[in-house]
Amino acid sequence: MIVRPKENWFRLLFVWNGSVLSSIIPQLTFMAVVSSLAVFTHGRVLGEKIPLNTAPFTLFGVALAIFLAFRNNASYERFNEARHLWGSLLIASRSLTSQMLCYVPERADTLRVAQRLIGFVYALKHELRGTDPTQDFQRLLGREETERLRDQCYKPAAILNEIRRDVVNPQRSAHTSDTKLWMFDAQINELGKVVGGCERIASTPIPFAYNVLLHRTVYAYCVLLPFGLVDSTEFFTPLLCVFISYTLIALEAIASEVADPFSTAPNALALDAMSRNIERSILELCGCPLPAPVAPVRPYQLT
Repeated sequence: MIVRPKENWFRLLFVWNGSVLSSIIPQLTFMAVVSSLAVFTHGRVLGEKIPLNTAPFTLFGVALAIFLAFRNNASYERFNEARHLWGSLLIASRSLTSQMLCYVPERADTLRVAQRLIGFVYALKHELRGTDPTQDFQRLLGREETERLRDQCYKPAAILNEIRRDVVNPQRSAHTSDTKLWMFDAQINELGKVVGGCERIASTPIPFAYNVLLHRTVYAYCVLLPFGLVDSTEFFTPLLCVFISYTLIALEAIASEVADPFSTAPNALALDAMSRNIERSILELCGCPLPAPVAPVRPYQLT
């Protein structure tokens, strides 16, 4: 994911990294070749004129736009839900840390829970991305616990279980009432719901048939378009067709990226920055030194 500074309208016209243009250049080049051939042959294929005009493309374009809008809305709903889940993760982590600080007298217990909370956040990030959490675990949890978690299939759930054990320990020492323990448990349950929601999004892609149908329809429309425009636009046909193809193909590419909000694609969630933000928030509550935030940079870089 790219962490971006705010840009003005003029700079946005020339943004390259983070746009999908770099990934669809081969398709646009193919469309430029097809459009040029349509102009060169005057809309003929194997000597036969293709009897197309702009009327069917206008009607079909409206239907295609509606279908693309549905596909993009479905993808953005997944992205938006994922962002809300990580917002809930931030809120529940802060709340549990604050409650431990205020209601548990032993600071060592609170700091242990805080470190495991941060480790839980990074474990969830790595599980969703399918990356190795060892380096973050060693930094946050220590070598011994890292080795213990190495063979766990669901590391966030395992760490959450350890957090629950840590919260129960003060109860054994009669420092925490049942009411306070219930309050702690409610925040831990909220963290568990976040894990389940993220796993649901990651393991349930948009049905494959939608992707296939939209992909085939977009390319059929773009390939036939030059033969419907060549009689009216002549030498401007390649320019118009490439621009229209860019809009349709780019929308499909954006929908594919946004539909997987936990990936490392430029338009996925900035999980690195969000994890660091949660870490900083928890450490600040505990009065500990803060690591540097993940800041926007130029030129744009992947985090």
